[in-house]
Amino acid sequence: MRMLTFCAVGLLATGAAHAQTAEIAVSVTDELGKPVADAVVVAVPADGNLRPPAKSTDHPRGVIVDQVDKEFVPRVTAILVGTAVTFPNHDNVRHQVYSFSPAKRFELPLYAGVPAAPVVFDKPGVVVLGCNIHDWMIGYVYVSESPYFAKTGSDGKALLANLPPRLYALRVWHPQLELAEETTRKNVDASQARRIDAAWELNLKREVKVRRAPTAEKRGRY
Repeated sequence: MRMLTFCAVGLLATGAAHAQTAEIAVSVTDELGKPVADAVVVAVPADGNLRPPAKSTDHPRGVIVDQVDKEFVPRVTAILVGTAVTFPNHDNVRHQVYSFSPAKRFELPLYAGVPAAPVVFDKPGVVVLGCNIHDWMIGYVYVSESPYFAKTGSDGKALLANLPPRLYALRVWHPQLELAEETTRKNVDASQARRIDAAWELNLKREVKVRRAPTAEKRGRY
């Protein structure tokens, strides 16, 4: 009988712990109803408490933005402020990665392989990446002040999980977002429901792609 009582208490405790978190299922589409990939969704607690409980997020403290076929991979990376990012070069040519964005200004001198040290992104904001040698290489690092964020996949969906039950201000960012990020803000009450759905329809600017250099460029050492 004691064992049964102990098991029942244990199950109740587990259920209570499970009920202490919420999740927000996000869907992002464009004005034509098509799913939008690479949209970053951020949830900021209304009470300003940005310290997550233990094991509440799965975001790594070290992140990789690769360079493959003269492109940044992934094109959009979402990280928590204070995260270190490494920029390995897996091409057979050298790259010179840089950013002039106010959130993080840096330059990695012309290199191949892996640079000596990662770059620490210590301010929130959007950081636009470029390469001084290959103008068409454009990438983005979204540095979130909140530990509660996610990036949509090719289906336009993302899940914000393990959220403490409280009020949140949600917003969405995308490289082609036509209006300011703040215009996407929505207030969501996750203090009661276990799961909440949130959807956005974004107006996106047409993507302007810089043409790659002529094939003769391949003969050079860059």
